[in-house]
Amino acid sequence: MTQSIPLGHCPAFRSLISKPTNIRSFSSRSIPCVSLQRRTALVAHSAHYCRYRYFHSCENPRRLPNISIPFSRFYHSDFHPTPEPPADTYTPEQSAILSAAVNHIPEVGFTTRSLTLGARDAGYLDVSLQLFPDGGEMNLITYWLRSRRGMLRQKTKSGELFGMSGAGEIGGLSVEEKVLILILERLKMNEEIIEHWQDALATMSLPFNLAPSISELSALSSDILYLANDHSVDSSWYTKRLSVATVYASADVFMTEDTSPGFSATKEFVERQLSDVNLVTRTLSDAKRYLGFVAGSVVGVGRSWGMKI
Repeated sequence: MTQSIPLGHCPAFRSLISKPTNIRSFSSRSIPCVSLQRRTALVAHSAHYCRYRYFHSCENPRRLPNISIPFSRFYHSDFHPTPEPPADTYTPEQSAILSAAVNHIPEVGFTTRSLTLGARDAGYLDVSLQLFPDGGEMNLITYWLRSRRGMLRQKTKSGELFGMSGAGEIGGLSVEEKVLILILERLKMNEEIIEHWQDALATMSLPFNLAPSISELSALSSDILYLANDHSVDSSWYTKRLSVATVYASADVFMTEDTSPGFSATKEFVERQLSDVNLVTRTLSDAKRYLGFVAGSVVGVGRSWGMKI
């Protein structure tokens, strides 16, 4: 009498059902695997464990993040003092050339000529301009921006801008008043090179230079509120920096066309902008509109005023 053999004990049947099928032909199928590798959600076994790269039905389900773990919020001002500029960006050789070239900007502008003269002053040959593979003009502009930002920090810490209280601490002024002073002081640093600043804005507005330009504007706005002792601990941390960046960007362009004595019109412009900014950044849509303005202010506003940008 012939004895029946259960299919489960049949070697041929086991090899048939355990052999993986090519996923290229059945990409939507899930196939069991005998691999000993630890299985993770929807990830094929490596070739060391399984010579067929397939997805498997015996996978662990995806795990959702544990929302009970509190997230750390890092938008408090104390967490965001930007690195000390400009020493955090350039090599010693580049810094020596750029710092010497800054002295020639009032005369010849943000040009390779300034870099050449700066290299000679620093004791380097003209060929050392190869240290700036991107051309050098934008490097000189960003060095100017970062070095002036560093000067703004030094003046604030020394008490030159706000003064010191009896305990040696800066006090007596509100955050808004300090922001106004800091913006005006930073704009004042551009007075000596203002005749060349319009050309610098044109260079900054080029597509491949826009990212570092916006990054530096963001760093400046963060520094201004940090130095103004702003202690925002909610979403206003972002909107305030967006507002300061917007005011400074528009004032920076306005100043290039200002012919008033002592740039008094620029000061009045900044005061008006700061008084209005609280009204226009209350909603998310306004904040988005401001973000677009910051990104295009150098180009859009400048061109509307007939600037060569």
